[in-house]
Amino acid sequence: MKTMYIDCSMGAAGDMLTAALLELIDESERAGFIEEFNGLGLPGVVMQAETSVKCGVEGTRVHMLVHGDEEDEHLHDGHHAHHHTHDGHAHTHSDGTSHTHTHNGVAEIRHIVESHLNVPANVREDILKVYDIIADAESKAHGAPVTEIHFHEVGTMDAIADVTAVCLLIDRIKPQKIAASPVNVGGGTVKCAHGILPVPAPATANILEGIPSYSGDIKSELCTPTGAALLKYFVDVFGDMPQMQAERVGHGMGMKDFERANCVKIALGEVNYFPNGIDR
Repeated sequence: MKTMYIDCSMGAAGDMLTAALLELIDESERAGFIEEFNGLGLPGVVMQAETSVKCGVEGTRVHMLVHGDEEDEHLHDGHHAHHHTHDGHAHTHSDGTSHTHTHNGVAEIRHIVESHLNVPANVREDILKVYDIIADAESKAHGAPVTEIHFHEVGTMDAIADVTAVCLLIDRIKPQKIAASPVNVGGGTVKCAHGILPVPAPATANILEGIPSYSGDIKSELCTPTGAALLKYFVDVFGDMPQMQAERVGHGMGMKDFERANCVKIALGEVNYFPNGIDR
């Protein structure tokens, strides 16, 4: 059985999952995939990929730029969600150009995905379902209806871009089963738009309900809401790595540096049986 196993011992984030999956497709196809992705119709979004080495491990680092900006790591993946309506505000770049940042609600996000994204229908459905997981978790965290949850533009488009890329890559690779290790959420606190919160952040904790997770010795946020939502949607079973004849291994690097290599590792290969794990 063609199986994908995701090692989440350093957590998971949308960009790290994207980068690891990108390494699972043929090297000759990667530039073409990025070019196709950048032509999908996500407003202002540009994907870039580069080689990254952490603790002697070489992998890929993906950057999702929104109007030339990359989301701040402390406000990554929807942590800048809120339930008040804000007007757009102007943002000036170092080169003197400016544009208006808007705050998107769930309806606007759905409109972008349904009306602007040039992707197959099954991938569009996957994207919307993953984003619904994020929106529901933010709604619960804020104690506000989903319809009142608004996201800052860069965080929103950054998250949609990560979700879209992961859904497209999984559709291209077409594993028959996806398994993952228990998720290391990290520890300590995370700075977000509302102040200082314990790790995992409330939205991440909501998404990880029913999924085995733990806090290791690294005092930093390792699992983001987008990473958690992608795992929740796609992973069939959580547990130890099964006996696998790996055909390819991808390393997706994070932006932070720790004493351990900050990466998501995904192995793709043949698996005949699964050891004890938590089926979903």
